[in-house]
Amino acid sequence: QVQLMESGGGLVQPGGSLRLSCAASGTIFSIYRMGWYRQAPGKQRELVATMTSGSSTNYADSVKGRFTISRYNAKNAVYLQMNSLKPEDTAVYYCNALITDVPQRGAYWGQGTQVTVSS
Repeated sequence: QVQLMESGGGLVQPGGSLRLSCAASGTIFSIYRMGWYRQAPGKQRELVATMTSGSSTNYADSVKGRFTISRYNAKNAVYLQMNSLKPEDTAVYYCNALITDVPQRGAYWGQGTQVTVSS
């Protein structure tokens, strides 16, 4: 069983910064891709940023230049540095891990961490 645990959410003023962390636990040989998604009230869950084990990244256009994703493969961890935060970044942020090798093959989600950007 693979579990993801996020931390680092909170309340921040517009223009501020936050750093989200996520660590995967369980019997894991390798994680192909880790990343972050978010869901604002009344909206669908959307991609924020992902990074493969080969360090290829993908960012939503709305966060390019402000957010940076990084990984620590040895610890099965992924981070999201969020700078220049805007009120529209307010959402629940979910960590995601995609494992392609058996027997843990599948997509896994954390429980989510709230990020609120408000003055």
